[in-house]
Amino acid sequence: MSTSCIGRFAPSPSGELHFGSLIAALGSFLQARAQHGQWLLRIEDIDPPREVPGAAKRILEQLEQHGLGWDGQVLWQSQRHQAYREALAWLQEQQRSYYCTCTRSRIQQLGGLYDGYCRDRQVGPENAAVRLRPDQPVSRFQDELRGEIVADAGMAGEDFIIHRRDGLFAYNLAVVVDDHFQGITEVVRGADLIAPTVRQITLYQQFGWTAPAYLHLPLALGPDGNKLSKQNHAAPLAAGDARPAIARALRFLGQPVSEGWQDLPLSEIVQQAITRWDVANIPLQSASKKSVDIQ
Repeated sequence: MSTSCIGRFAPSPSGELHFGSLIAALGSFLQARAQHGQWLLRIEDIDPPREVPGAAKRILEQLEQHGLGWDGQVLWQSQRHQAYREALAWLQEQQRSYYCTCTRSRIQQLGGLYDGYCRDRQVGPENAAVRLRPDQPVSRFQDELRGEIVADAGMAGEDFIIHRRDGLFAYNLAVVVDDHFQGITEVVRGADLIAPTVRQITLYQQFGWTAPAYLHLPLALGPDGNKLSKQNHAAPLAAGDARPAIARALRFLGQPVSEGWQDLPLSEIVQQAITRWDVANIPLQSASKKSVDIQ
């Protein structure tokens, strides 16, 4: 097996981890460890208005509680602003970005997709966002679980924002700069992030970097049919014995759980899961058909 696999888990500190977060963390952890690779941890704290005080510390504790130990130091996006500024400056120097003062309401009136209005207007930086000017937008990619995924043509071709008008760095820019910096070779995450993948691969191409492989896991839904998320106020992972949550997450991902796991130490359950990990067993059904009992 490959010894060069580098995976990662990159939660935002907008709340504690919930069962849906655990699925993403466990899936990425097992995929990396099964290949004798590294599993890195990044805290994506670049959006202060959405952050919950103490959530980042609690996330680290929850990962350790569930036997998911990471390699090396945690990377904090809040300490990476200079790298993002340098990436933005390079794109501007290469004439691959431009300022845009279009409001959200104007774009909503257009149907939600930006029409390139400011591309050639020579707008200045005051009260402006920065948009990417891609020469060859990516419209499809190969997912390691789902096969070829073709993006909506409008979204794939849109000049998307890489620096917000409120001064914050956009998610797509930060995640690409940091995945490249950390040498990530494989991104395993939830299917809710399929849509921005083509934009991130487009950014990789603009920088001349090699994009990682992608594998998008099915999403867990609550009883109301909505995905488990912090925005939907999903219950945080329970404190105490983590074995039931790990066993439930393994079953959700189609992986075997040993009989008598209740009597095994958590470390042994996790080690067995690494040994038995098989991507081919992960369910392919869409998130809308994959609900879970979170009790």
